[in-house]
Amino acid sequence: MALMNYAKREINAKIVYYGPGLCGKTTNIKYIHSKLRPDSRGKLLSLATETDRTLFFDFLPVELGEVRGFKTRFHLYTVPGQVFYNSTRQMVLKGADGIIFVADSQRSMLELNIESINNLRENLAEQGRRIEDVPMVIQCNKRDLPDILSIDEMSRALNPRGLPIFGASAASGDGVVQTLTSISKMVLHKLQQTSPSATDSPSPEQELAASYRALRKDADRIGETPKPVVVPPARPVVPPPPPPPPMVIAGVGAVQQAGLDRLRIPVTLRLHGVPQNFHLQVLLTADQNGPVAQVELLEREKS
Repeated sequence: MALMNYAKREINAKIVYYGPGLCGKTTNIKYIHSKLRPDSRGKLLSLATETDRTLFFDFLPVELGEVRGFKTRFHLYTVPGQVFYNSTRQMVLKGADGIIFVADSQRSMLELNIESINNLRENLAEQGRRIEDVPMVIQCNKRDLPDILSIDEMSRALNPRGLPIFGASAASGDGVVQTLTSISKMVLHKLQQTSPSATDSPSPEQELAASYRALRKDADRIGETPKPVVVPPARPVVPPPPPPPPMVIAGVGAVQQAGLDRLRIPVTLRLHGVPQNFHLQVLLTADQNGPVAQVELLEREKS
């Protein structure tokens, strides 16, 4: 759910792109990141698996206005599409304020689209939430491909609630911004109805709340110095220790050369307290400023 940052006077809201594998979630979020001003967006980060990736970044859309004196910072996430990454889907979906369901318009993908939206319903239920209570829009992606279903056909199969539905081609950017604008306005409308007044005093829990960068190694901590209150002497309140980060580096193995321009690095990551082994592949390129290193693959070590 949305978190209040009283120090920066910001509300942090989370929007998740959900859908089957290879439906265009990653293409959507990359296109949006490329079109935002660098001073209003965060860094695009990626957690790669063997066949899919989770991408995330944050941005501050000043043109959408404020909610009771607070600016709204959106955090955009994608979820892995493959079924065997469902635990990661649940982690990313937790606390979502809005959902963009990205459906593949190809006729052959209809059953996978239905399976994915049912999976979304089940994962929300696992968290004690109803899909009907979460702001949501549907994007029918890949409208530029042959043998696709009409928007009406997809709406009958996926949209019995009559949610906003958009045709799109994320590869060219068609419909991408319109989809995000629609869900952003829905989330803002709900925040305006449920957010406390900006003049309310923050609770200690709100002062110590972490931002939504749940997958970053170094989560931003937010807080505000409490105003002095004249009260009789009392035992000082000791705030609880911050939760451990969801991911820490537990060990790094020897760097191996995997080609003329690639390095392969074995790493051990502790994900929510559970150590797991991965191989990080780094692609080395060069531009006019010199060498550039880019993470190309992060694959789980097969046991």
